[in-house]
Amino acid sequence: RARALLQQLPPQDCDERYCPELAEEERRQLRAFSARRRQEALGQGLACPVPGPCHGCPCRKCGRRLNKGDPGVSASRLGDQFWHPSCFSCHFCQQQLVDLIYFQQDGRIYCGRHHAELFRPRCASCDQLIFMEECIEAEGRRWHLEHFCCLECDEPLCGQRYVMRSGRPCCQGCFESLFAEPCQACGDPIGADSEEVTHQGLHWHARAACFCCSLCRKPLRGQPLTLRRGRLFCSDSCSRGQDASSTASSDSSDSAFASAPSPDS
Repeated sequence: RARALLQQLPPQDCDERYCPELAEEERRQLRAFSARRRQEALGQGLACPVPGPCHGCPCRKCGRRLNKGDPGVSASRLGDQFWHPSCFSCHFCQQQLVDLIYFQQDGRIYCGRHHAELFRPRCASCDQLIFMEECIEAEGRRWHLEHFCCLECDEPLCGQRYVMRSGRPCCQGCFESLFAEPCQACGDPIGADSEEVTHQGLHWHARAACFCCSLCRKPLRGQPLTLRRGRLFCSDSCSRGQDASSTASSDSSDSAFASAPSPDS
């Protein structure tokens, strides 16, 4: 319950004490924003049996009828309407509202988190609402200018190239040193700007010098290939010519396809 409350009602959305780094103007805007929400949208549902005059009324969410005496939830800000207890949930995330605390907007009920996000963007790093005039938008999310940093070295990335890693930005240097796959041919990491070919869990640069037959050096991009013990061949004859004396092992014949470069800004 405590975790759900922190998720649905983030304290930093209404109390400046949880946002110590805010400038004075941002604090003023947060106070005004919180007061307006409390006055215009905040409410607490009432769990009670459906009264006789509302017998047969439809549940506001699912539409199934509620009979007299059935358990129901009413929301005073939305008039004489009822919900099944399991239907009294946030319109956005569908989570049941802890302690029946809701915010209403345009006839719909929301948890505090997603009601606030109807009006202000939320920083993907610190989870606070953004009241600054400028912010960074990338990958469908928003950040405070100073919070858009590399997940490994904390280097600011505003105006820099980056790679998304587990939903967070990573500078090119950290990506290539920590996360880039090594090429099976040359051994160098496959950088964010390089095209990559994968086959059976192995990785190569897509350039002809790396993704080619180990014997005749024929480029293999988009061509049939044979993989034997981590080495590529354009045909069975090349694979036999490379290792005719060894015991035959299970081969794989397929067509390989190049993937796009790793996504960056």
